[in-house]
This record gives sequence, structure tokens and C-alpha cells, in this order.
Amino acid sequence: MTDQPNSPQLYLITPVGAAASTLGPMLADVMDRFPIACLRIPGAGSEEELGRIADLAREIAHARDVAVVIDDHVALAQRHGLDGVHLTDGARSVRYARKELGQDAIVGAFCGTSRHDGMNAAEAGADYVSFGPCGPSALGHAAPAELDLFQWWSEVIEVPVVAEGALTPALIGQLAPLSDFIALGAEIWSEPDPVEALAHLWR
Repeated sequence: MTDQPNSPQLYLITPVGAAASTLGPMLADVMDRFPIACLRIPGAGSEEELGRIADLAREIAHARDVAVVIDDHVALAQRHGLDGVHLTDGARSVRYARKELGQDAIVGAFCGTSRHDGMNAAEAGADYVSFGPCGPSALGHAAPAELDLFQWWSEVIEVPVVAEGALTPALIGQLAPLSDFIALGAEIWSEPDPVEALAHLWR
């Protein structure tokens, strides 16, 4: 898939609730074997533990020229030298994050399945918009983000789009021509061998 014209880039999400002490070797192993475009840290956990994970992720990712963002925590992103934030409230915090972090920071916005939220986030200055989950998931309350949403976005909007959530090899194959980034996280970390799981998804 990654050899196809206009193929998306791989966007990696660190495992939710992982301790910094166990995350490092796993992360380095995956990032040494696959071309990661961006690394995202979920915002769950104590501020102290998130700070440790942020420092660890930044060290590993920046050594490989990979940008690092964190869910929602603007101040933590500033304090730990991260490249930006991934906002989970659609367009609502985009202008605030941009003002706090500056024009050079990455500001992404997760917009669920809402075309309206996506357009508002893009207009507010988001660097990318994320839609999902793309497959059936217990995490979302709404129906999955349909392929036609990504089709429409890719044809009409210039801001890059990320596909994420409950992804399978078949879904990735369908989304590849329509997405700028494919975000994978729980799909690999829940498996006994994350590298093998990612190789199965990212072909």
C-alpha cells in the first residue's frame, strides 16, 4: 500500500495508560521498523506520568525526525517541548491552541463523523482534521465514519485528513486513496506482537 501513488502516511498513537518505563522499548522497536509521520500521546493519566511519557516519546521520536503531539494538553505540550496538540473537541479549541502554541505548532482536530465540525476546524486553522472511528467500535456512540465522508473531504477540502479508529486491513485499503494519514494505535498495542500486527495492517 505504501508504494501506491498518493498513499497515506502512517500516524502512530501510543498505547493508552502505558507506563513510561515499558513504553520506550516498544515505541523504539516500532519506529525503527516503520516510517512514522507523526506520533500522538493520548491524554489519559496523571500529569506527572503524562510528563514522563511526553519526555520519552519526544526523545525517541525527535531522534527519528518524527513530530509528537498530545491530546488536548496545551500547557503540557509547551512545557515538554512537543510539536503540538491533537484536540478531541472538534473545532472548539483550535483558535485557543493556535494562539497559545504559535503558528509553527501542529494543531489537529478530531471531529468524529461530523463534516460540519471538520469544516469549522479547518476554517479555524487546524493543520489536519481526523474522522473516526472508521469501523464498528465500542468507544464511539455514533455510527462509523463512512467512506463517502473521506471521499467528499479529499475532493473538496485542502486540509489533510486522518482516518482513525477500529481499522482493519480491508478498511485501510479502502481509505488509502482518500486519506492523508492512517492513524493506528489500539489495533496493534492490543496484540502480543505490535510489530507483527502493524506489518499485517500496513502492507
